[in-house]
Amino acid sequence: MSLKHIIKPFSAWSNVFRDPVTVKDPLNDRPGAARYRGFHQNDIESCIGCGACSTICENEAISLVPVDGIETKEGDSGLRPLVDYGRCCWCALCVDVCSTESLKLSNHYTWVGEDPEAFKFIPGVDKMPWDEEELGWKRPEDNYELNNFKRISMLELTPEARDKSFIEIVKGYSKQEAQEEADRCIECGLCISTCPAHMGIPEYIAAIREDDINEGFKKLYETNPLPEICGRICTHKCETVCAMGHRGDPLSIRWLKRYIADQIESDDYKKVLELDSIENKDQKVAIIGSGPAGLSAAYYLRKLGYQVKIFEALPEAGGMMRYGIPEYRLPYDQLDKDINLILNLGTEIQYNTRIGKDISMEELQKSYDAVFAATGLHDGRSTRIPGTDHEHVYMAADLLRDITSSKEIPVMEKVLVIGGGNVAMDITRSMARLQNQKFGRVQVIATALEGEEILPADREEIVEAREEQAVINPGWGPTEIVIEDGKLKGLLVQRCLSVFDENGGFAPKFDPEDTDFFPADMVIESIGQGANLSYIPQSVKDELEYTDRGRIKVDSHFQSSAKWLFFGGDIIEGPDVIHGIANGHKAAIGIDQFIQETQKK
Repeated sequence: MSLKHIIKPFSAWSNVFRDPVTVKDPLNDRPGAARYRGFHQNDIESCIGCGACSTICENEAISLVPVDGIETKEGDSGLRPLVDYGRCCWCALCVDVCSTESLKLSNHYTWVGEDPEAFKFIPGVDKMPWDEEELGWKRPEDNYELNNFKRISMLELTPEARDKSFIEIVKGYSKQEAQEEADRCIECGLCISTCPAHMGIPEYIAAIREDDINEGFKKLYETNPLPEICGRICTHKCETVCAMGHRGDPLSIRWLKRYIADQIESDDYKKVLELDSIENKDQKVAIIGSGPAGLSAAYYLRKLGYQVKIFEALPEAGGMMRYGIPEYRLPYDQLDKDINLILNLGTEIQYNTRIGKDISMEELQKSYDAVFAATGLHDGRSTRIPGTDHEHVYMAADLLRDITSSKEIPVMEKVLVIGGGNVAMDITRSMARLQNQKFGRVQVIATALEGEEILPADREEIVEAREEQAVINPGWGPTEIVIEDGKLKGLLVQRCLSVFDENGGFAPKFDPEDTDFFPADMVIESIGQGANLSYIPQSVKDELEYTDRGRIKVDSHFQSSAKWLFFGGDIIEGPDVIHGIANGHKAAIGIDQFIQETQKK
């Protein structure tokens, strides 16, 4: 024992000469220490009702309740935490895991009252004396976290390894990576309401964490029969509302979905999903188009036992997923994994058959109990500026269809793409690859009305296009494609000052004094796609009702005013795979109800 330890007890005698401290009013004159764990505070505007506080509370002292004036909206459950101080042990774990840092503890700890119900309140809603106090327990700033806010990186091909081929870029998670990423999920469920298909996202992520892939696969198929496809090209709006994204990176929900689907071999799909026996019905349903909406409807209708036949105008199934999305994003063998299950369930597809030409709509009406039209947006839209009639001006949709069909297409040294959406990025990156293969260099420029901050394409698409040496030059409006002596020379543009008016309507404004010229041998227009509904005869069109924007009006189950005819997918809600899948599912439910009601009459 050291001399210091021997002397230390005697140091207590120094307190003999100090004045005693007496707290005369301990209820009102005894504040807690600066970081004392007192009663809760909550910033209601920052709180999203994710429930992380409730989940971690082992005393069940916190429950989420609705609050007047707070509406459920995208990324906000509309609920707020209610604290029961008869159960609370002041551990502050709720504060430490709060995904938005809205929840704190004041250092106010005394409260006298006779009504036990008063000790249950909603911090930030029920006004309390300590609401404005700045002292108390907040999440420490010394870099310790109970949650992992950093996303597990996805392995991708480098630009140098991918810019001359159409090989898939994203490699997918390993088991360890997937489980580490799944472990980040706090199961708030905000993603479910945002997903158009309302997939059970926390449930299938939990299955990854528990290494129960078969269970995760079943969860995917409850609302999404195209998981290989959706796990690669979904617009993943669910990730934009992920609670983890408020303080770090949102969960890689799309890649986790893909991980599950990748683990199941195509031959095992039916066995895992327990679909070996379907009780067949006599009723028949015709589906026009084999895109996401058509395939989704076919899957759920076959599960119900209906005889389903898809009429497809092109040589293979998949719609714009096969004929509009490059293989570096969606390999066609993975596309076929999802489609083959639907075929193996007994769905028939009649290829190279165009409705209105090879078979009339009237014939379908006579031969089938219901018809679901999901024909997609295959027709490109033109800017109609001077010069668009030149032979070297193309539509992105047409070129992508030829590229994905392995047809030879014109590849020129200088290419200009008009458009800033995902389709524009697809054709930009595809042409860059073809240029690189042919010339050993890339000279592709993509320009759009929208500025950099509001380009409609996914940010990853824009970043990867630039990595592949394409030039993205946003904020310009095309005015003329310059033609000299019959030869295309390039595109004249003027600066776009704004795209939308104060009401959000499309009303671009330009500065005619701020112009530029982009040299090009070839111009590709990619400003959107339109529907070709020429297959619908006038007699049927007269039965249909239309929205103010000219789209066919349908109900919540995508049934039109011609009761036997349902519409869904891109022609109703615009180009988005997950919306198409959700449409097909709801349409299948509506078709089943319609047929059953018809049979009773």
